Amino acid sequence: MALILDPSSAGTGATGQAGDTSSDLIKDSDTNGFVADVIETSMQVPVMVDFWAPWCGPCKQLSPLLEKLVRNAGGLVRLVKINVDENRELAMQMNVQSIPAVFGFVNGRPVDYFAGALPESQIRSFIDRLTGGAKAPIDVALEQAKAALEAGDTVTASGRYAEVLAQDPANPAAIAGMIRCFVASKDYDKAREVIARLPEAMKKESEVAGAISAVELLDQAGDTGNLAELRQRLERNENDHQARFDLALALYGEGDSASAVDELIALVQRDREWNDQAARKQLLRIFEALGGSHQLTVDGRRRLASILFS
Repeated sequence: MALILDPSSAGTGATGQAGDTSSDLIKDSDTNGFVADVIETSMQVPVMVDFWAPWCGPCKQLSPLLEKLVRNAGGLVRLVKINVDENRELAMQMNVQSIPAVFGFVNGRPVDYFAGALPESQIRSFIDRLTGGAKAPIDVALEQAKAALEAGDTVTASGRYAEVLAQDPANPAAIAGMIRCFVASKDYDKAREVIARLPEAMKKESEVAGAISAVELLDQAGDTGNLAELRQRLERNENDHQARFDLALALYGEGDSASAVDELIALVQRDREWNDQAARKQLLRIFEALGGSHQLTVDGRRRLASILFS
């Protein structure tokens, strides 16, 4: 399994081109080229027009993000950059009052707009609106990788995640997916190695944090003891909360997440305050590791809420 985390090492993957600023996807234009580059081009494909200036700090923050997302869209949208210092009349015609200002053109008309350096998630939503929700190749690759991983095909999954990372080395979903591939393959050392190399900001991304929790839970499960012995302890004393807690961790370590959740829910029912609410906290870590959309997480949160708020 390959993992690319260094942007300088990114190359061309199966999901599309990377690092190609000379392509028609991204270009600088001016007043004279506006009709051809924006109006006419948008009759065929949506165009984002970025009004910027060299002295504008937020522009320098936004521009690389716009370029990355346009490349990742794989031809679904294009980006035209207009320097307002050199094209003041055009900026006035477009009623640009502050920069950065980004207009979305479809069929020769501006249909959407935003100003300022928005976060990546909001820019993605902006592009989705322009493209009618069409899926970019990189998003298709991520969906295929996730489906393969859920089906237990870690070879296919890791290959697709590697293709995404070749184009976008800092893609949180692909990084998290690759960690989960290593976990599914029981290559825990490789998973820990990947995590250790991640910047702290990346570790806080929700998808990556969930994958890290999965590794940490497995490390924790390794110290809990034998399943049979833990079950025997509970048979002798059903109120042995430490045994039930350790059993839940051991079950998770064996891949039986459903039974692990059941045991922790049972422990919360018996004594929710035990060991500083350790069972509740451990449930939340499992939910994070599984992901918010996992059925066990959805059902488990509902069951936990019914106990805590009854």
